[in-house]
Amino acid sequence: MPEREVPPWSKDARYDWNKGWWLLISVLVVVFDRLTKLWVYETFYSGEIRPVTSFFSLILTFNTGAAFSFLAGAGGWQRPFFVVISVVACLAFSWLLLRGGSRRFSLGLVLIIGGALGNLWDRIAYGRVIDFLLFHYQQWSYPAFNIADSAIVVGAVLLFADGLRQRKYAVYEDQGSEGRGQGSEMRHCEERSDEAIQKK
Repeated sequence: MPEREVPPWSKDARYDWNKGWWLLISVLVVVFDRLTKLWVYETFYSGEIRPVTSFFSLILTFNTGAAFSFLAGAGGWQRPFFVVISVVACLAFSWLLLRGGSRRFSLGLVLIIGGALGNLWDRIAYGRVIDFLLFHYQQWSYPAFNIADSAIVVGAVLLFADGLRQRKYAVYEDQGSEGRGQGSEMRHCEERSDEAIQKK
C-alpha cells in the first residue's frame, strides 16, 4: 500500500527537548514584551501621549480587561477570571505543541503562549495590563495594545491559516482517492472484458 503523501506545509515540527526551539520563541516574546512595557512605564506618566507619526502614537495606559480593552469596564471579577484563562490556555497550547504539527501551527502556538504569559505577568504583578501602542486617525482611535496582544493576534492568524491549508489538502486528498477508486474500477472492467474475449 503506497504511503500517504504529505503536503510541504505539513512538515513535521515535533518539539525537541534538547533544542527547546519553539518555546524559546515564547520566552523571547515575554522578554521583549516586558522590556517595552517597563520602558514605557518608567518613561511616561499615566495617560501621556507622544506622537510618532500622524496615525501612530505611544501612550501609557492600563487595562484591567483582556486584549484591546475587552471587558475593561467590568467590576473587578475579570482579573482572576483572565488569570485562570491564561494559565489554562498556556497549558493546553503547550500540550498541543508537544503533540507536533506543521511549522506554521507550532509558531502560532508559541506566539500565543508568549503573549498570554506576557499579559499574565502584568495581571499577577499589577492587577492590570500595561498598554502603549496607539493607532488613530483624526478623532478615531483604536484601543491601545502591547507586544503581547500583537503576538496573540499573529499566532491566531497563523493557526487559522494552517487550518485552511489542512482543509484544502484534505479536500485534495479526497478527490485523489475518488480518482484512484474510479481508475481501479476501470482496470477491473478492462480485465473482465479481456477475459471474456479470450474465452470466445
